[in-house]
Amino acid sequence: MNLCIGSNTYTDSDPFISALELLILGDSLYNTTDFTSFALALVARHSFGYSGPPIRYPDDQFDRIWEPFGQSNSTKASTVNVSFSGFWNLPPAKIFETHLGSDQLEFWELRWPTASLQSSKYYMALYFADDTAGSRTFNISVNGITYYHNLIVTPSGVVVFANQWPLSGPTTITLTPAASSSLGPLINAGEVFDVLPLGGRTLTRDVIALEKVKESLRNPPLDWNGDPCVPRQYSWTGITCSEGPRIRVVTLNLTSMDLSGSLSPFVANMTALTNIWLGNNSLSGQIPGLSSLKMLETLHLEDNQFSGEIPSSLGDISSLQEVFLQNNNLTGQIPANLIGKPGLNVRTSGNNFLSPPAP
Repeated sequence: MNLCIGSNTYTDSDPFISALELLILGDSLYNTTDFTSFALALVARHSFGYSGPPIRYPDDQFDRIWEPFGQSNSTKASTVNVSFSGFWNLPPAKIFETHLGSDQLEFWELRWPTASLQSSKYYMALYFADDTAGSRTFNISVNGITYYHNLIVTPSGVVVFANQWPLSGPTTITLTPAASSSLGPLINAGEVFDVLPLGGRTLTRDVIALEKVKESLRNPPLDWNGDPCVPRQYSWTGITCSEGPRIRVVTLNLTSMDLSGSLSPFVANMTALTNIWLGNNSLSGQIPGLSSLKMLETLHLEDNQFSGEIPSSLGDISSLQEVFLQNNNLTGQIPANLIGKPGLNVRTSGNNFLSPPAP
């Protein structure tokens, strides 16, 4: 995995990290979220009516931390025997030992999470179980909007979740008994995550190509690590990327960066490139074939130490508008398909070309 740590507007310090902890979760956990497009940031995870130390491993086999959350006037111990293997996200059985709720046939409200939430989409999961004789059926609403209708609580337990529930500001969960219920409402536990859209990632072939370009440079930019394009505010120096879900590298601009080394032929694998600007450096070696770059508009390699011949394939790129190769160590002849081509500005002075052949 790649981890990117960037500065933000809240601090003047350089980015740093003290520790990184990774937990392996089961495949079924939170699997209703498309993790190729979204991430889940924990907002709250509580065991209601519980006042002991946080519940975690070994009670929770995945070491998720369930914080205590209780209100003395509406807390009642439960001895429910829940077989949590029936839950797709495998909560610990201990969270069903306590609950919050009402013994009366009346609506009951819970202000949770306690913090005021930023306007966003949230993943919310609420857990219920009860083995009391009688029927316990109620409706659930969140901020006055129906969340679930006629929930029947049983000893086997149930979890009610929403993938992307809009929340903003204070959050109030209301449990209202159904007409058929003989018992008041209760709730055992809850989880809330902020659903964060991922910025995507750069197309793999472009990442591999840039890594090869990096290897061919003796002194590449220091920030050429991780994903080249995302987060967008921390894209690699000299890299411009396309918008949208399919992220491609469209410009490589390392002009006047005091670079040495060579230009890797893998640059031709970045087929969305429209501009290559590497002028005023100390790059050497041959100019690689770029015929696969069908969208290339400008190629600036001037004021370097490139040697060898100009690839004749450059003349086959119909989109090309500028080819600046002046002040290098190029030899041979200028390809005929680059000479006098309409709409193409070619500059080649300051090289060691042979005289063009007689017409």
